[in-house]
Amino acid sequence: MLTYEYKVDGKKAQYAAIDEAIRTVQFIRNKCLRLWMDEKGIGQDDLQKYCAILAKEFSFVGALNSMARQASADRAWFAIRRFYTNCKASKPGKKGYPRFQKDNRSIEYKTSGWKLEPDGRHITFRDGCGIGRLRLIGTRTIETFPIKQIKRVRLIRRVDGYYVQFCVQAERQIAHEATGVQVGIDIGLKAYYTDSLGNTIENPRYYRKAEARLKRLQRRLSRKKKGSKNRGKARKLVARAHLKVQRQRQDFARKQANALVSSHDLIAFEHLVIRNMVRNRKLAKSINDAAWGAFLEQVKYYGKLHGIAIIAVAPHGTSQNCSGCGTTVIKTLSMRTHICPSCGLVMDRDENAALNILEASRTVGQTGTGQINLANA
Repeated sequence: MLTYEYKVDGKKAQYAAIDEAIRTVQFIRNKCLRLWMDEKGIGQDDLQKYCAILAKEFSFVGALNSMARQASADRAWFAIRRFYTNCKASKPGKKGYPRFQKDNRSIEYKTSGWKLEPDGRHITFRDGCGIGRLRLIGTRTIETFPIKQIKRVRLIRRVDGYYVQFCVQAERQIAHEATGVQVGIDIGLKAYYTDSLGNTIENPRYYRKAEARLKRLQRRLSRKKKGSKNRGKARKLVARAHLKVQRQRQDFARKQANALVSSHDLIAFEHLVIRNMVRNRKLAKSINDAAWGAFLEQVKYYGKLHGIAIIAVAPHGTSQNCSGCGTTVIKTLSMRTHICPSCGLVMDRDENAALNILEASRTVGQTGTGQINLANA
């Protein structure tokens, strides 16, 4: 499934209509969730049928396209199903009990309720919400895909405007040029990642660089009177600054992952539980700023497109063991150099870990335990 995104251009009345439709989606989702809480044995089909009841009871719900109503009910069921899955799997800690939504920012249509112009530059929403015809701003070529391949159309509100996403059913494959190079990577905070060949990528630290400006904007916001127009403007400035950091992280992670996968035939990395690592209050900000999860997800995605092996190995001992002789050399986080007393190997701590990760992906692959091959996931 490919996702094509455009920014949309419309009038203030159209933007107000989009906001109203988004609030309607939130209303339907919360009503479906309340039905599930109040009555036992409610399933996905029951929530779909409940949408028709809500459409008759509330006129603003009836104005929304029927498939958009069903998609709203699906959002409620997704939260419910995730809760059931976590309970059955005996997930430690909180199981994610569904909550009522209060900050919805999108509406999703399926295969009806909209019409794409043949030139691919305008889209018209034809339900009773009054959104109408919007101009698409972007360089994508959505018009080259048959309409039947477009399975979802989403309208998304962000602080810098409104966007439309087209979810297209299509297979994307990239012809990978074999390089014969296999690599292990060790993600970190000092360097974005270090590979087993000794190459390092500098950590951009986008949040740290923007932190002073974010604090200044937040202080300005706190001084504004609640409910005033100036406070609303100040909130938008804060949100825009955070959105910029988010986009910088995503763009950097995507480009680095693409370059990494394109130049190697196998990539091994540590299978880290990041949600547990961010519980360390001293490191949480730096870990979140590095966005390890986003980077590794992009590596898996591009690895699947290129058809190469992406292997996750257990992290135990990768930093402490010597890559030359296997001796365990205890190191604290502040010790950045690996010095082995047995074989005399001296190298950067992260490079040593990357070599251990690569070796683990080979030796563990022979036993078939302790690794996760993500190429065909």
